[in-house]
Amino acid sequence: MATRKPTLLCALIAAAFIPLAAQADADTLAGNVRAYRIAREAAATGPLAQANALQPGTAAVDASTNTLQAELRGDTTVAGVALHAGATVDMQELDGTGTDSHGRVNEAYAGGSLGSWQWSAGKKVVSWDVGYGFRPNDVVQQETRRTLAAEPLEGRPLLMAERFDADSAWSLVWVNPTQDHDASGANEAALAARWYTRSGAVDWHALARQGEHTGASLGAAVSCVASDALELHASVRAYQHADSLTNATSGSAPTTANPWRTTQLDGGGQWLVGGTWTNASQVSLLLEAWHDDTALSDAQWDAWRNRNQGLPQWLSRGVPAAAVAGNLAWQASAFGAASNLRQDNLFARLSWQHERWQSALDLLYTPADQGLTTTASVVWTGEHIKWEAGLRNTSGPNAAVVRQLPVQRQGCVVATWAF
Repeated sequence: MATRKPTLLCALIAAAFIPLAAQADADTLAGNVRAYRIAREAAATGPLAQANALQPGTAAVDASTNTLQAELRGDTTVAGVALHAGATVDMQELDGTGTDSHGRVNEAYAGGSLGSWQWSAGKKVVSWDVGYGFRPNDVVQQETRRTLAAEPLEGRPLLMAERFDADSAWSLVWVNPTQDHDASGANEAALAARWYTRSGAVDWHALARQGEHTGASLGAAVSCVASDALELHASVRAYQHADSLTNATSGSAPTTANPWRTTQLDGGGQWLVGGTWTNASQVSLLLEAWHDDTALSDAQWDAWRNRNQGLPQWLSRGVPAAAVAGNLAWQASAFGAASNLRQDNLFARLSWQHERWQSALDLLYTPADQGLTTTASVVWTGEHIKWEAGLRNTSGPNAAVVRQLPVQRQGCVVATWAF
């Protein structure tokens, strides 16, 4: 793999910060350096494992990686306008495939006030909603949840206006204003609005979004501090359309092109309910349940599994192994249909905070096929140094969708120095 030097990105960042700092009323600069390894163990089950068993090298599986990452963030004010920028530069060593270097600008926006309104323009992270494992109303950022080794979020291009008072706030966002009509997912151009208010111990959220091609959606969320130990939350969203994938074929006959095509779902919904209990010793238990109509249905997963089982039978009919292996590899496209694999999910997180240490155990269970994803993690945080370690494993019956994923087990060790 060719190595791309991030020299140009670094030069652009420097060119942006140096003149701003020279004329700034006030400025700050901070960042961190992270070194981490993610070790991945390929699954012995699933369509990619089947494809590579028939024809070695048919499908690439994410390799274990060593990464050195630098992140820089800066704030300054010029002529009454607040400016913020943040960027990361990565150098990765992929086991067995070489090295790669790349960089990206995570945020770069200007902000100020206009009467009682605050405005922002540029690339910015805007995350909404109240859930932990899943956020139905995260309609701007649409961040990936429950990652093993968290990465700095990359914001979305947007124009944003906000108004605050003592107990409520309005937020209006035009996200991806320059994107083409065909852009989908988090890249779709859309208008979004959120209204927030606090009433005693209860926080209320009302949300709306109008997508360029997915149409309208409406949502609501609530979070309540019921007692010193108990917090409850819920979120719901109804949408007019949603982007997904569908298999254009039926049965198990091999095809000459990937049968998984982009499609648009008609009206549906997403919801989440949950709560957190915390005792005086800082032991916390989070429980959540959610449903997501954008995920593939049980019938679609049944057809997917039947196709995986039927494709190898074509070998006895004279179909070349390479063709069967390629069709099996295309079956992995289904994993990217939605942010959730199954429509119904149960999630539990047990954590303990003690001085500089935090440990946690996460369980994600899919009742439809009894699949289970288990994640254990431990974090130590010092003044400028943070150490993290995590291990994730998929288990359950062989037919469970999580057992079909390309990676069955992965672990990470992360060291971060902040400055």
